[in-house]
Amino acid sequence: MKRNSVLFVGCGDLGIRTGRILLEQGWLVTGARRDPAQLPPGFAGIAVDYTAAGSLDFLGESRPDFVVASFNPSDRSVEGYRRGFTQAAQNLLAGLGDHRPAGILMVSSTRVFAERAGGWVDEDSPLAGDDPRALAIIEAEQALRQSPHPVCVLRCAGIYGAPDGRLLNKVRRGEWGAGQALRYGNRIHRDDCAGFMAYLLAATAAGDQLAPVYIGADDLPAPQAEVECWLAQRLGLPRNPQWTPDSTAEAFSIGHKRCSNRLLHASGYRLLYPDYRSGYEAVLAGA
Repeated sequence: MKRNSVLFVGCGDLGIRTGRILLEQGWLVTGARRDPAQLPPGFAGIAVDYTAAGSLDFLGESRPDFVVASFNPSDRSVEGYRRGFTQAAQNLLAGLGDHRPAGILMVSSTRVFAERAGGWVDEDSPLAGDDPRALAIIEAEQALRQSPHPVCVLRCAGIYGAPDGRLLNKVRRGEWGAGQALRYGNRIHRDDCAGFMAYLLAATAAGDQLAPVYIGADDLPAPQAEVECWLAQRLGLPRNPQWTPDSTAEAFSIGHKRCSNRLLHASGYRLLYPDYRSGYEAVLAGA
């Protein structure tokens, strides 16, 4: 019986976690990244800079059944986002040539939504028109979705799960809590993000029809100050009285929203960590 094959373009932590799940299910897994020596046992590796023109031309010859596009900006500048998303998507399509994989899964971001005032968004909500970094991601989505390939886009909320993650380190520095304006955050544990990706790929391989777009988020958008205060209490930390929230930070400039995961649940996937408390309890237990 033929084994399904999947190639991860940009195989970082998320690709590795998803690939491990698929390996256990008998898939052939290949990771394309700058340093394939960092891939775990069981993965085939290809050294590649997917932002370079012609870098993915091997795809037409290797002919994977599925492709996962897990792009990242090459740096934090607008041009870095364009290289990491817009140009990368164009390179992917050019590299495939006449090969038609059974499915392409693109990992995107909830940053693409236009909502900035804390309202609810779903997969059909309006997209940003004045955030140049979001526009680079949107352009990559559109290039893939307008191609002749079957494409599913997964717009992920903030992915967490590392013991030394950004939010945990921020709280450990005492930068949390009082004084913040109401701002909702959305998140998904990295094990759920990988689990949902593997679930979507397996469903496609089984012949199921996917929605064109899914939001990858847990069940509980929550005020960021609430999450930080809860983490500080779990860590037994006092608030730093010298800390003043920075209202000019990029996170505030792009506003905030609450993300509905209705389609995730409708797909049949069941979250391991449905809210930040269960997820961060697991992180802290393993730290």
